[in-house]
Amino acid sequence: MAKIDIRQESQNNLKSPKEFEFSTKDFERVRALIYSRAGISLAASKQEMVYSRIARRLRANGLTSFTTYLDRLESGRAEDEWEAFTNALTTNLTSFFREEHHFPLLANHLKGNKGPLTIWCSASSTGEEPYSIAMTACEVFGTLTPPVQIIATDIDTNVLNTAQQGIYSQDKIERMSSERVRRFMLRGKGQQSGMVRMRPELREMITYRQLNLLSDDWAIRGPFDVIFCRNVMIYFDKATQGKILSRFVPLMKPDALLFAGHSENFMYVSNAFKLRGKTVYQLADPSAGTVSTERAKPVG
Repeated sequence: MAKIDIRQESQNNLKSPKEFEFSTKDFERVRALIYSRAGISLAASKQEMVYSRIARRLRANGLTSFTTYLDRLESGRAEDEWEAFTNALTTNLTSFFREEHHFPLLANHLKGNKGPLTIWCSASSTGEEPYSIAMTACEVFGTLTPPVQIIATDIDTNVLNTAQQGIYSQDKIERMSSERVRRFMLRGKGQQSGMVRMRPELREMITYRQLNLLSDDWAIRGPFDVIFCRNVMIYFDKATQGKILSRFVPLMKPDALLFAGHSENFMYVSNAFKLRGKTVYQLADPSAGTVSTERAKPVG
């Protein structure tokens, strides 16, 4: 069998003509638009990724030019397409019990409270994270109906639809224990063979809402016992990170925990938090938190 020169193949792919012309100016426009819309700071190295994802939107709209497409967005007459544009550039990498070291810390925090408890999962993606939180709560309280309410938000409406359905392929649960699968999931039959669905009790624990962390109006109310904001801050610049962290503070109870992603460090961004554990934070000044016995409620 002939050997394949991967480097040569990659060079050939890069030299192959594109379906649409995509200039550096087009790329910079995309970077500016997604930053202003969602706070996402795209690296200069993402030009090929941007072309691939936005080219799909050109085809869907029957357009032949990036310039025409971007002009349409900027015209203010394409609100539905703005949503599709944002969804296309949102990265949604997630899995059940991702960053597993966080969940024993979450369990210990829940054990110290009788409830009702409120948790905000601020970048829920396709639902694996909020369902992992729900399963942890069920295990702590020994029931499928623990005194816990989870508000799960994301900017991407497509992934929220997937999360609400709570249906996943078998490969998504390969790393989970058979006990957890048996307790928390229903196996599909017939045409749904090879799929699982989260039990209705878990789905009912979670309220899904679209939310842009850059929006002036967050359609949720605190205070929260826990906020998960994992692997989303890495897409924002330091100024945006600081602004978001400052807005978390009044939504947190004095002893609330903030969970961050493995590559995120808030210590150099905000002095409002101090490290509690591995990428887990608490308020540096507990008096800045909000004391309340009311459950958090979604707006609208």
